[in-house]
Amino acid sequence: MKLMKKLMTDNYNNIVKSLIEIGKLMGVKNYTPGYSGNISARYGNNVIITTSGSSNGYLTEDDFVEIDFSGSAINSEKKPSSEKLLHIEFYKQRDDINYIIHVHPAGLSAFASSGKDLLEPVMAENVYYFGGIPLAEYGKPSSMELVNNTAKYFKDYDAVLMANHGFIIGSKTLEDAYQKLEIAEEYAKTVIYSNIIGGVKPLTETQANEVLAMRG
Repeated sequence: MKLMKKLMTDNYNNIVKSLIEIGKLMGVKNYTPGYSGNISARYGNNVIITTSGSSNGYLTEDDFVEIDFSGSAINSEKKPSSEKLLHIEFYKQRDDINYIIHVHPAGLSAFASSGKDLLEPVMAENVYYFGGIPLAEYGKPSSMELVNNTAKYFKDYDAVLMANHGFIIGSKTLEDAYQKLEIAEEYAKTVIYSNIIGGVKPLTETQANEVLAMRG
Protein backbone atom coordinates (compact mmCIF):
# COMPACT_ATOMS: atom_id res chain seq x y z
CA MET A 1 0.00 0.00 0.00
CA LYS A 2 2.85 2.40 0.82
CA LEU A 3 4.47 1.66 -2.56
CA MET A 4 1.19 2.24 -4.40
CA LYS A 5 0.67 5.53 -2.57
CA LYS A 6 4.20 6.62 -3.46
CA LEU A 7 3.68 5.73 -7.12
CA MET A 8 0.43 7.71 -7.17
CA THR A 9 2.17 10.69 -5.57
CA ASP A 10 5.07 10.51 -8.00
CA ASN A 11 2.64 10.36 -10.94
CA TYR A 12 0.69 13.33 -9.59
CA ASN A 13 3.87 15.35 -9.17
CA ASN A 14 5.05 14.50 -12.69
CA ILE A 15 1.73 15.58 -14.19
CA VAL A 16 1.80 18.86 -12.26
CA LYS A 17 5.38 19.50 -13.36
CA SER A 18 4.40 19.01 -17.00
CA LEU A 19 1.40 21.31 -16.67
CA ILE A 20 3.58 24.00 -15.11
CA GLU A 21 6.04 23.77 -18.02
CA ILE A 22 3.28 24.06 -20.63
CA GLY A 23 1.69 26.91 -18.69
CA LYS A 24 4.95 28.86 -18.75
CA LEU A 25 5.35 28.25 -22.48
CA MET A 26 1.81 29.48 -23.11
CA GLY A 27 2.64 32.54 -21.05
CA VAL A 28 5.71 33.28 -23.16
CA LYS A 29 3.58 32.93 -26.30
CA ASN A 30 0.92 35.23 -24.75
CA TYR A 31 -1.74 32.59 -25.28
CA THR A 32 -2.98 32.96 -21.72
CA PRO A 33 -2.68 36.59 -20.61
CA GLY A 34 -3.04 37.48 -16.95
CA TYR A 35 -5.38 35.22 -15.02
CA SER A 36 -7.19 33.93 -18.09
CA GLY A 37 -7.49 30.27 -18.99
CA ASN A 38 -7.07 26.95 -17.21
CA ILE A 39 -5.47 23.57 -17.86
CA SER A 40 -6.15 20.08 -16.58
CA ALA A 41 -5.20 16.42 -16.78
CA ARG A 42 -7.12 13.20 -16.34
CA TYR A 43 -5.85 11.46 -13.20
CA GLY A 44 -7.31 7.98 -12.87
CA ASN A 45 -10.99 8.50 -12.09
CA ASN A 46 -10.34 12.12 -11.14
CA VAL A 47 -8.97 15.32 -12.65
CA ILE A 48 -6.02 17.56 -11.79
CA ILE A 49 -6.92 21.16 -12.62
CA THR A 50 -5.57 24.65 -12.00
CA THR A 51 -7.03 26.54 -9.07
CA SER A 52 -9.35 29.52 -9.34
CA GLY A 53 -7.44 32.77 -9.79
CA SER A 54 -4.18 31.13 -10.85
CA SER A 55 -2.16 32.38 -13.81
CA ASN A 56 -1.11 29.76 -16.33
CA GLY A 57 2.12 31.56 -17.14
CA TYR A 58 3.25 31.63 -13.50
CA LEU A 59 2.04 28.34 -12.06
CA THR A 60 3.54 26.64 -9.01
CA GLU A 61 2.77 23.30 -7.37
CA ASP A 62 0.28 25.07 -5.11
CA ASP A 63 -1.84 26.15 -8.08
CA PHE A 64 -3.35 22.70 -8.66
CA VAL A 65 -6.10 20.69 -7.04
CA GLU A 66 -7.46 17.19 -7.57
CA ILE A 67 -11.21 17.00 -8.13
CA ASP A 68 -13.69 14.20 -8.73
CA PHE A 69 -16.13 14.09 -11.64
CA SER A 70 -18.73 16.00 -9.67
CA GLY A 71 -16.27 18.89 -9.42
CA SER A 72 -15.54 18.53 -5.70
CA ALA A 73 -12.00 19.01 -4.42
CA ILE A 74 -10.43 15.90 -2.89
CA ASN A 75 -8.76 16.32 0.51
CA SER A 76 -8.13 19.99 -0.13
CA GLU A 77 -9.52 23.41 0.74
CA LYS A 78 -8.31 24.79 -2.58
CA LYS A 79 -10.92 26.16 -4.98
CA PRO A 80 -10.71 24.59 -8.45
CA SER A 81 -11.04 26.62 -11.63
CA SER A 82 -14.53 27.96 -12.19
CA GLU A 83 -14.51 26.19 -15.58
CA LYS A 84 -14.07 22.77 -13.95
CA LEU A 85 -17.40 21.43 -15.23
CA LEU A 86 -16.44 22.26 -18.82
CA HIS A 87 -13.28 20.17 -18.45
CA ILE A 88 -15.14 17.34 -16.73
CA GLU A 89 -17.74 17.13 -19.50
CA PHE A 90 -15.00 16.89 -22.13
CA TYR A 91 -13.41 14.00 -20.23
CA LYS A 92 -16.77 12.29 -19.77
CA GLN A 93 -17.55 12.34 -23.47
CA ARG A 94 -14.10 11.38 -24.72
CA ASP A 95 -12.16 8.48 -23.19
CA ASP A 96 -9.26 9.33 -25.52
CA ILE A 97 -8.80 12.81 -24.03
CA ASN A 98 -6.28 13.02 -21.16
CA TYR A 99 -5.35 16.72 -21.21
CA ILE A 100 -7.34 19.89 -21.78
CA ILE A 101 -6.17 23.45 -22.42
CA HIS A 102 -8.56 26.41 -22.28
CA VAL A 103 -6.98 29.74 -23.22
CA HIS A 104 -7.62 33.10 -24.90
CA PRO A 105 -4.95 33.71 -27.58
CA ALA A 106 -5.56 36.82 -29.67
CA GLY A 107 -6.11 35.22 -33.08
CA LEU A 108 -8.53 32.52 -31.97
CA SER A 109 -10.27 34.89 -29.57
CA ALA A 110 -10.77 37.35 -32.44
CA PHE A 111 -12.75 34.71 -34.29
CA ALA A 112 -14.68 33.75 -31.17
CA SER A 113 -15.51 37.41 -30.50
CA SER A 114 -16.55 38.03 -34.10
CA GLY A 115 -19.00 35.14 -34.15
CA LYS A 116 -16.97 33.31 -36.79
CA ASP A 117 -15.92 29.67 -36.83
CA LEU A 118 -12.90 28.11 -38.52
CA LEU A 119 -14.72 25.37 -40.40
CA GLU A 120 -13.92 26.64 -43.88
CA PRO A 121 -11.08 24.54 -45.41
CA VAL A 122 -8.61 27.33 -46.04
CA MET A 123 -5.37 25.48 -45.25
CA ALA A 124 -4.60 21.79 -45.63
CA GLU A 125 -2.95 21.63 -42.19
CA ASN A 126 -6.09 22.80 -40.42
CA VAL A 127 -8.21 20.29 -42.32
CA TYR A 128 -5.77 17.50 -41.50
CA TYR A 129 -5.38 18.19 -37.78
CA PHE A 130 -8.86 19.42 -36.91
CA GLY A 131 -11.27 18.77 -39.74
CA GLY A 132 -12.43 22.23 -38.73
CA ILE A 133 -12.93 24.26 -35.58
CA PRO A 134 -16.57 25.03 -34.77
CA LEU A 135 -17.93 27.98 -32.80
CA ALA A 136 -20.09 27.27 -29.75
CA GLU A 137 -22.87 29.70 -28.89
CA TYR A 138 -22.24 32.14 -26.07
CA GLY A 139 -22.72 31.05 -22.50
CA LYS A 140 -21.85 32.99 -19.37
CA PRO A 141 -18.39 31.98 -18.13
CA SER A 142 -18.46 29.19 -15.53
CA SER A 143 -22.13 28.45 -16.25
CA MET A 144 -23.87 25.25 -17.27
CA GLU A 145 -25.08 27.17 -20.32
CA LEU A 146 -21.46 27.48 -21.42
CA VAL A 147 -20.84 23.79 -20.72
CA ASN A 148 -23.92 22.66 -22.64
CA ASN A 149 -23.33 24.98 -25.61
CA THR A 150 -19.70 23.85 -25.95
CA ALA A 151 -20.08 20.18 -25.06
CA LYS A 152 -22.30 19.44 -28.05
CA TYR A 153 -19.13 19.62 -30.20
CA PHE A 154 -16.84 17.45 -28.06
CA LYS A 155 -17.90 14.18 -29.65
CA ASP A 156 -16.79 15.20 -33.14
CA TYR A 157 -14.14 17.87 -32.53
CA ASP A 158 -10.97 18.10 -30.43
CA ALA A 159 -10.99 21.91 -30.53
CA VAL A 160 -13.84 24.40 -30.13
CA LEU A 161 -14.13 28.19 -30.20
CA MET A 162 -16.45 29.68 -27.59
CA ALA A 163 -18.33 32.82 -28.64
CA ASN A 164 -17.06 36.01 -26.95
CA HIS A 165 -14.83 33.88 -24.76
CA GLY A 166 -11.92 31.80 -26.02
CA PHE A 167 -10.72 28.40 -27.15
CA ILE A 168 -10.60 24.89 -25.73
CA ILE A 169 -8.67 21.88 -26.97
CA GLY A 170 -8.20 18.34 -25.69
CA SER A 171 -5.84 15.54 -26.64
CA LYS A 172 -4.38 12.22 -25.55
CA THR A 173 -1.07 13.85 -24.63
CA LEU A 174 -0.24 17.27 -23.24
CA GLU A 175 2.37 17.86 -25.91
CA ASP A 176 -0.13 17.17 -28.70
CA ALA A 177 -2.72 19.48 -27.14
CA TYR A 178 -0.16 22.28 -26.97
CA GLN A 179 1.22 21.72 -30.49
CA LYS A 180 -2.31 21.83 -31.92
CA LEU A 181 -3.02 24.99 -29.95
CA GLU A 182 -0.04 26.57 -31.72
CA ILE A 183 -1.28 25.35 -35.10
CA ALA A 184 -4.81 26.64 -34.46
CA GLU A 185 -3.63 30.07 -33.31
CA GLU A 186 -1.32 30.56 -36.29
CA TYR A 187 -4.08 29.36 -38.58
CA ALA A 188 -6.47 31.94 -37.16
CA LYS A 189 -3.89 34.67 -37.73
CA THR A 190 -3.27 33.47 -41.29
CA VAL A 191 -6.98 33.71 -42.10
CA ILE A 192 -7.11 37.22 -40.62
CA TYR A 193 -4.07 38.33 -42.64
CA SER A 194 -5.47 36.74 -45.80
CA ASN A 195 -8.70 38.66 -45.44
CA ILE A 196 -6.75 41.89 -45.01
CA ILE A 197 -4.84 41.43 -48.26
CA GLY A 198 -7.72 40.34 -50.41
CA GLY A 199 -9.62 37.43 -48.95
CA VAL A 200 -9.07 33.72 -48.42
CA LYS A 201 -9.31 31.20 -51.24
CA PRO A 202 -10.62 27.97 -49.67
CA LEU A 203 -9.77 24.49 -50.83
CA THR A 204 -12.37 22.85 -53.03
CA GLU A 205 -14.51 20.09 -51.55
CA THR A 206 -12.46 17.54 -53.48
CA GLN A 207 -9.18 18.97 -52.22
CA ALA A 208 -10.42 19.04 -48.62
CA ASN A 209 -11.62 15.44 -48.84
CA GLU A 210 -8.23 14.39 -50.21
CA VAL A 211 -6.56 15.88 -47.14
CA LEU A 212 -9.06 14.23 -44.79
CA ALA A 213 -8.33 10.88 -46.47
CA MET A 214 -4.68 11.27 -45.48
CA ARG A 215 -5.68 10.99 -41.82
CA GLY A 216 -6.41 7.31 -42.35
